[in-house]
Amino acid sequence: MPQLEEHLGKFDVEVAEKFDPTSYYEQAAGRLVIDPQLAKVEFGEALASMLKLSPDGSTILWPQPANDPNDPQNWSDRRKALHLLVITLAASIPDFDSGIGIASIFGLAQTYHTTTGVINNLTSNWSIFLLGWGGIFWVILMRRYGRLPVLFWTQIFALAFLVGATFSPDLATFTGHGLYVITDIFPFHLQAKKLNIWTLGFIMHVFNDWRWAYGIGSLYSAVIVLLIGLFLEETMYDRHMDHNPQRILPGIQYRLETLIGITGYKMAKYRSHWSEVVWACLNVVWRPQFILVVCFEAFVFGFAVGINVTNVVFMGSPPPVGFGFSQFGVAGAYATPILAVILGELGGRFLNERIMNFTVRKNKGIFEAESRLWACYAAMPLFICGFLTLGAGIQHLNKAAFIIGWGIAEIAVMMNTVAVYAYCSDCFPRHQGEISALLNLARVLGGFSVAYFQVPWATKSGGIQTFGVEAAIVIGLFLIAVPTVQLRGRYFRVRDNIIII
Repeated sequence: MPQLEEHLGKFDVEVAEKFDPTSYYEQAAGRLVIDPQLAKVEFGEALASMLKLSPDGSTILWPQPANDPNDPQNWSDRRKALHLLVITLAASIPDFDSGIGIASIFGLAQTYHTTTGVINNLTSNWSIFLLGWGGIFWVILMRRYGRLPVLFWTQIFALAFLVGATFSPDLATFTGHGLYVITDIFPFHLQAKKLNIWTLGFIMHVFNDWRWAYGIGSLYSAVIVLLIGLFLEETMYDRHMDHNPQRILPGIQYRLETLIGITGYKMAKYRSHWSEVVWACLNVVWRPQFILVVCFEAFVFGFAVGINVTNVVFMGSPPPVGFGFSQFGVAGAYATPILAVILGELGGRFLNERIMNFTVRKNKGIFEAESRLWACYAAMPLFICGFLTLGAGIQHLNKAAFIIGWGIAEIAVMMNTVAVYAYCSDCFPRHQGEISALLNLARVLGGFSVAYFQVPWATKSGGIQTFGVEAAIVIGLFLIAVPTVQLRGRYFRVRDNIIII
């Protein structure tokens, strides 16, 4: 018997030495052992003793940080917080720039001697539509050349176009990164909390001469570019390599080469091939556990985009169509969604953390990704309440109902969006960039067309019918998608062999 125990002990050590934590994290996507005591049962004493834990020793870290100070998972909390702050500010830029046009449509229509409908269709609707497709292209470059240079150059391009719009002489001239960084630098059990903050950035887009509005937007974009250039670092860490050839070097030259993409170009030969990164989105999008929740989220976020675009028309139009707000009144009213998403972030952070802790205890130390979707059950009643109240406010020109309904709807959207992003990220840990790009495309495709029909429909049939039908569509999709994924999601993940190459 002592010889048998000695033999088993040597076997455990050999297994531990061959264990690849990166492969396990990816192949066990959606089902992770995070309790150190359970790890001893699942993996054996020898292997469990090698796993790195959170500072309080209560949670196994996934992905496992490498024994390398260059690994972003090993960065200090202050360094991580700085990156999270800057990418959250950067995440607001696309919708911020688009939102400037939303709040300025009356001024633009007056300047270019046309109607608000023409301005809305040429600017806001098409800018929203194009926001989605860009992410698919840029995420391909991120996989090859790194996060930092792609973020830097996209912000430069955005700034250039916004400056052009600011000084545009005529109407013809006028007309996925955050999720990657968060998963690069934060361990699994903190990602949903940080996603709340990042999601706040792209949901909270600020909406009186319009050239001043675009000029201020240009200055804001310039500040973001400066922050990226001064403070952000490359967060892409190639965990699959035994010896990571990328090393952070001192000096301005290395910093500049990393920022503009020279370092990423040199590293590309060690990373995924073009054939893999080009088709990566298609390899993800057809998976049942993804397509079901993304169709649901497309309408949740899409109708929210619709109300943010069309509410300015209701606020600025004179009675009986709208409220007849001044431009300053319209600008002030857009404090409503800003405050709402802040409240949604705080509530969503608390809710997601409690759900994860409860379900892990219930599953005896194992996390199942489908538990993330319980937050949707809390969001949907708020969604119904918000949309119906908003519709009643528009139909009866009740300012209090309009503002309160708008705010409640945005809180619901914030909570639901974080849950969906977190679930999809947990299911596809190698493809967070593709997940972010596809979810962004879905919300855009779900929302860009809403502005074409929402105002005429509400004017003809009343806000209660319009927003009531939209809420009913969302609830119908919720009842189809979320319970199905919760019941069958694990089967889908196992059937697909979990990892997608």
